Amino acid sequence: MSHPLNERHSRLEKRPIWFLLFVTVAVSIGGLVEIVPIVTAQPAGHASTLEAQAAALVKPRTPLQQEGMDIYVREGCYLCHSQMVRPFRWETLRFGAYSLAAEAQYDHPFQYGSRRIGPDLARVGGKYPDAWHVQHMRDPRSVVPTSLMPAYPWLEKTKLDGSDIQAKMRALREVGVPYTDQQIADAPKQLLDKTELDALVAYLQSLGQATKNLQH
Repeated sequence: MSHPLNERHSRLEKRPIWFLLFVTVAVSIGGLVEIVPIVTAQPAGHASTLEAQAAALVKPRTPLQQEGMDIYVREGCYLCHSQMVRPFRWETLRFGAYSLAAEAQYDHPFQYGSRRIGPDLARVGGKYPDAWHVQHMRDPRSVVPTSLMPAYPWLEKTKLDGSDIQAKMRALREVGVPYTDQQIADAPKQLLDKTELDALVAYLQSLGQATKNLQH
């Protein structure tokens, strides 16, 4: 014998207009329950103060750091590493202070991520010396025996092509990154004799550094 609820549901499915009406109402209520609090809620005083402080501390990346971010994206590092520490105790104990929106204000594209095969990198800047990162890229398992990360030995041997850095910086300025004309003019000189690994390490070492002394 079928359950009465199943019979009622079956009858409702045979009436498409009523079924559509009930689905619309249910979805509308669910949407309102999620959206209204977001729209009407006022930011907590401490959180808004932290965001303001972070916004003042975070500066545009140097040309070398920006090239490093582009290599990070090109190599698909974001597929295994997030850059957003969630505000949960088990996250902050492992990775450090939770991430603030203002820290990503100059990220184009932002690197929050939603998947972690490797650790979160939002606070990796300054955690290890440059030499550690160099060896990690050469042979990840030589410094982290359980690592699943592939090696990237070619980065150390590939000279950085900074021919389009000025165009990149001008484009970033169009979307709000406050590069000055002088910074753009001087950018190519800062990339001379650099490798792709130099750029990637510079980028990694910058992550979380601007706000590391903020009291969350």
